Amino acid sequence: QVQLVESGGGSVQAGGSLRLSCAASGSILSIDAMGWYRQVPGNQRELVAASTRAGNANYGDFVEGRFTISRDNAKNTVNLQMNSLKPEDTAVYYCNTRGLLRGFRQFESWGQGTQVTVSS
Repeated sequence: QVQLVESGGGSVQAGGSLRLSCAASGSILSIDAMGWYRQVPGNQRELVAASTRAGNANYGDFVEGRFTISRDNAKNTVNLQMNSLKPEDTAVYYCNTRGLLRGFRQFESWGQGTQVTVSS
């Protein structure tokens, strides 16, 4: 009932930048949290950045000021600007949203994932 479309992954050299985008659509009444997680094979999925509807943002400790999350509540979109990328940032990045459907049922949805590869 909620579809997430991600874009912007790819390959970049260390020190480069990428911008990830995610758009949510469907029977959405409101979205509370929108964010990005990442996962490397064999590891648990971890928080990269998340933003509340009010714009309060949380970042993973490893971000260290390199990434910026932004969202457009009117368009139900969230972006992640990633600068100063490191090889250890290589992972599949997943968009995540939580909120309310029409009918006031809570939902949580995940995108299909987009690969980010950073070469040294």
